[in-house]
Amino acid sequence: MAEEAIGKPTNILISPDYHDEEYAILARIRRGDGVEHYETVRQRKDGRLIDVSLTVSPVRDAGGKIVGASKIARDITERKRSEAQMSVLAREAEHRAKNLLANVQAMVRLSQSDTAEGLKEAITGRIGALSNVHSLFVQSRTGAELGSLVKQELSPYSRDGEIRTRIDGPLVMLKPDLAQAIAVALHELATNAAKYGALSVAEGHVRVAWSRGTDGQLVLRWTEAGGPRVNPPTRRGFGTSVTETMIRDRVKGEVRLDWQAEGLACEISVPM
Repeated sequence: MAEEAIGKPTNILISPDYHDEEYAILARIRRGDGVEHYETVRQRKDGRLIDVSLTVSPVRDAGGKIVGASKIARDITERKRSEAQMSVLAREAEHRAKNLLANVQAMVRLSQSDTAEGLKEAITGRIGALSNVHSLFVQSRTGAELGSLVKQELSPYSRDGEIRTRIDGPLVMLKPDLAQAIAVALHELATNAAKYGALSVAEGHVRVAWSRGTDGQLVLRWTEAGGPRVNPPTRRGFGTSVTETMIRDRVKGEVRLDWQAEGLACEISVPM
């Protein structure tokens, strides 16, 4: 109410921490100088502090003598909050961009093929997996939901109502670094399954399930069945190298591959 403030000293609006600042402003007014758009903090009636922009001008009498001051305080709380959010988003975008480029660099370094076209296809697919997971970041702003990520990576392998994949697990939000690593790992597993494993034949299918252990670890299991008979590889493939590098080196996790006769089983364990 106006009557609660009229006639009271301006110090009732100023936190004790800012009294020296007010004395400096008054000293400028006494010298005849004004203050424009000075950002500081003032105190509400209930004691809460708010961000304000001050404009203070000397008030003179008919003879030009300074007899008072005119002060306008504009509440800029929302603007300051928006600026703080933009700063946080800018730092987050910088971190994500650096991390994304590091992941791309690692994948390009690890990618090999017998032909230029094969190399192009491998790199394009891996970068596409990173691009897909970034669309999930935009939707949530905090990370990517694991179920959505798995569905996105496996969606090309279920067409015309044909169910080739089963997905089962609780709601889990992944931080950007972890989401990127798992997206690339899933892409490599799906690509391998489409070329040589369960997804290379009409009868094959894949199950992806995950759970959280009492130790805080996230355990994701990829299981293939119904595909061609599998023989353990005689050498470590490039897809396996990419998967292990992304999981082990980027997020400090573990990858275990079991080449069973009925299909590949892969278990990925990562700290949350």
